[in-house]
Amino acid sequence: MAVLPVERKPLSFAERTYMPQIFSGLKTTFKRMIKPAETLEYPEQRPTIPNGYRGVPTLVKDPHGREKCVSCQLCEFVCPPKAIRITPGEIPLESPTGHVEKAPQAFDIDMLRCIYCGLCQEVCPEEAIFLQNQYSMSGYSRAEMVNHKDRLYELGGTLPDKHYKWDKKKSAEDAAAHGGGHH
Repeated sequence: MAVLPVERKPLSFAERTYMPQIFSGLKTTFKRMIKPAETLEYPEQRPTIPNGYRGVPTLVKDPHGREKCVSCQLCEFVCPPKAIRITPGEIPLESPTGHVEKAPQAFDIDMLRCIYCGLCQEVCPEEAIFLQNQYSMSGYSRAEMVNHKDRLYELGGTLPDKHYKWDKKKSAEDAAAHGGGHH
């Protein structure tokens, strides 16, 4: 089978002198000289973060300062790169929050493996893990890039809780005694 050469149209005189390309480049240069700079002096200036941005995953506490995570390990199971490691721990029955079965003894997220997909946030039944707006994480070693439980709570802070799972349910007698009966 013979290969036929591709026919190319001949270049015009202006194209052979490269003048259109030179003037196109100069036009861009002059436009940038007149227009203000688009660069930011990072880290002094930070870009605005759009709504819905998926940044660093963190753990959050309820308004009373109690951890919301109950070590169900759904986030660990759903994580595609296996960046989350949870060691479940028991809560003593005599504790004020003893009616809740478990709390994490250890909770680690390897930020070198995390792909910021947000599946951990979506699957969490207790709304204990959220992707925050922080986008710059750095460290001098691999070990510094693993966020442990205390660091995750430090980054996450406190968010309102709609579940109130840590509060014991009030019995009907308690509600009637305090004037909060059913309507």
